[in-house]
Amino acid sequence: MAEPLPSHSQHTSLPAVEEAAGLPAVPLMSDAVSSADEPSERAGSPLPALQPLAEAARAYAARKDSPNTRRAYASDWQLFERWCLRQGLDPLVPDPRIVGLFLAAAADGHGLPKVSVATLERRLAALTTHYRSAGTPLARDDRHITDVMAGIRRSHARPPRQKEAVLGEDLLAMVATLESDLRGLRDKAILLLGFAGGLRRSEIVGLDCGPRQTTDGASWIEILAEGALLTVRGKTGWRTVEVGRGSSERSCPVLALETWLRLGRIAHGPVFRSIAGAKGVVSAARLTDKHVVRLVKRTALAAGLRGDLPEGERALAFAGHSLRAGLASSAEVEEALVQRQLGHASAEMTRRYQRRRERFRVNLTRASGL
Repeated sequence: MAEPLPSHSQHTSLPAVEEAAGLPAVPLMSDAVSSADEPSERAGSPLPALQPLAEAARAYAARKDSPNTRRAYASDWQLFERWCLRQGLDPLVPDPRIVGLFLAAAADGHGLPKVSVATLERRLAALTTHYRSAGTPLARDDRHITDVMAGIRRSHARPPRQKEAVLGEDLLAMVATLESDLRGLRDKAILLLGFAGGLRRSEIVGLDCGPRQTTDGASWIEILAEGALLTVRGKTGWRTVEVGRGSSERSCPVLALETWLRLGRIAHGPVFRSIAGAKGVVSAARLTDKHVVRLVKRTALAAGLRGDLPEGERALAFAGHSLRAGLASSAEVEEALVQRQLGHASAEMTRRYQRRRERFRVNLTRASGL
């Protein structure tokens, strides 16, 4: 006699596993059919054997966004939550009308700091992500949101403000402003390596001494006789970045990196770390990308770059992207090579980074006979 098939109640339900993993439940066709017949049997917890799998799924779901994105989204949600509570509204209800009011308030500065359209786009993405993760999706295509955002873009959108490109001679002037202590050697390596590698600020601080050494590292280095080979995970995926040795000790990014690693006694884990105390003790903590922003801005101002601008505008002209734009503008090589080094998905994006190199190279006014 054939053994009877196990009943539905003998199996762990998929929604229960997904709930334990922090993932939105996906209804099955069989669930809809049987839910009316056996509601009490549907409620169950995952088998103990599935618990590690549920935890792994939860961990992967938590890593779907970069740390910077997670921090920004968390801050955006907290701001929205506080604003709702001040207005007597429930932030947990995914109401497009409430979201539209919030976006309008931030666009005009009514009870909230006035922000750019790009920041509003990110905040809308943060709210959408939060509601979806909570299992109560927000109807982002509702007219209360789409019409408000369309009007905000039409009224407030501005061309993107590009950061000033730091060229080769500019970079050397910035490096010359650094002290010769351990902090100065570290920051010199950051500036030279970030420039020569065309790295984003998150890619610079995300470097490890080798693969799979830390859980928060995204990239690693390998120092060879010809230079440094970087394996980098960026916005467009993995890429290999070659950083050759410079023409002099003063400008060589690889030598600066080797010097920092040797004197900082770093052989494992994060490459660029914070330094504590007046004695300059190298800690195990990885630097944040904000350090790169402050470093580029501080040394550019100290070197007197763009002295023709008012002081307030000079402070806004430089940031971490100045290094990437500087390499794209300085390197007189084939565009495809620059595109590969920077990890751009299109040549058009690379051309946006080539600030001064293409400026007035072709004079169409004279070419047209004027």
